[in-house]
Amino acid sequence: MAKIWQKSVTVNELVENFTVGRDREFDLQMAAFDVLGSLAHTQMLESIGLMSAYDLQLVQQELKSIYKDIEQGNFTIAPEVEDVHSQVEMLLTERIGDAGKKIHSGRSRNDQVLVDLKLFFRHELQDVVEETGKLFRLLIELSEKHKDILLPGYTHLQVAMPSSFGLWFGAYAESLADDLELILAAYKITNKNPLGSAAGYGSSFPLNRTLTTQLLGFDSLNYNVVYAQMGRGKTERIIAQALSSIAATLAKMAMDQALYLSQNFAFVSYPDTLTTGSSIMPHKKNPDVWEVMRGKCNRLQALPTDVAMMTTNLPSGYHRELQLLKELLFPAFTDLKNCLHMATFMLQNITVNANILNDPKYAYLFSVEEVNRMVLDGIPFRDAYKQVGAAIEKGDFNPDKQVNHTHEGSIGNLMNAEITTAFDKLVGSFDFGKVDKAVNQLVS
Repeated sequence: MAKIWQKSVTVNELVENFTVGRDREFDLQMAAFDVLGSLAHTQMLESIGLMSAYDLQLVQQELKSIYKDIEQGNFTIAPEVEDVHSQVEMLLTERIGDAGKKIHSGRSRNDQVLVDLKLFFRHELQDVVEETGKLFRLLIELSEKHKDILLPGYTHLQVAMPSSFGLWFGAYAESLADDLELILAAYKITNKNPLGSAAGYGSSFPLNRTLTTQLLGFDSLNYNVVYAQMGRGKTERIIAQALSSIAATLAKMAMDQALYLSQNFAFVSYPDTLTTGSSIMPHKKNPDVWEVMRGKCNRLQALPTDVAMMTTNLPSGYHRELQLLKELLFPAFTDLKNCLHMATFMLQNITVNANILNDPKYAYLFSVEEVNRMVLDGIPFRDAYKQVGAAIEKGDFNPDKQVNHTHEGSIGNLMNAEITTAFDKLVGSFDFGKVDKAVNQLVS
């Protein structure tokens, strides 16, 4: 079957297979968003006189039918069809005739791909925010539940000072709140409308780009048509940075979990059904979930470099290798959402050890506490430090194992309420309701 852009020359099959690559596979994930873009674009075409009201009614009705097929898993891209855009347009033409041929007026596959990607990324980022929110709230819950249970804090992997499960769980919650700042930045860059930029240089048709912006629920336009095209690659790079930030938080958490589950630490435990065994060692309870998560998240932290290397030194305008960015970003969303989901699932089943500090090897944890108590009694810090150090050297150190931290963010003042308020404020900044309302109006 001829391509929608094809003229009298048939492209060599080897060239076609190489250049199309995995487009069909990833385009299936964009199918619903391609239809949304066309629903908005055709409404705009009718408003400026490039499509009759009758043709618009035919096109809108059939586009909504295709959208339902996609939602129900009944949409495919035929092997002889190049991409999702071609498949949708060909289905329309087959079903409603010439009206289906009119939907491409005033746009190029370049801005069609751009708007599909923006809509897809926007949807995926919303999923990431929602999964991050579930994990965040569980971490805050666990922090409050176990706030009075102490565990060793480490520097240089050496026993350092008292920490608590309240601090440990809460630290990862606040880390996710900071990660969400980057997701919000990526969302704001994503949520701008490139439709109407055509091949990157605008159109001679009197397009109403503000209308499609409103219909699709975008916050604003990519105003400059050249920049709209230049944004491809830049948007992906910013998203990659945001995803890698959450991945870094999860990777560190996974490393802690793997350590704390080991017999040498024994700070936490999980039901046997959530760990794996050894083929020859009957006692093993391996933290495979956390180890696989650590590997996936470490790989995700390389994502910004992968995207940057794909796009470095490209001049303005469209270039075919930009399609390869889908192979990097699409699986990354899937992996990160799976890791967030599994982290939440595992932590719902965690048991903490309430008696960790009964082990004599943790006695020196309280050396700083003892120094500080002496300072509060009026002894100069350097003198107190030397006295405690001398007692440790002689083996005479018998600390009071009470911790009396009251300042902001310490063991006795976790400030989880403030962290939660900051997180909720960030989530509210995304304004997902506006987007959901726009999408529902388009397909209703």
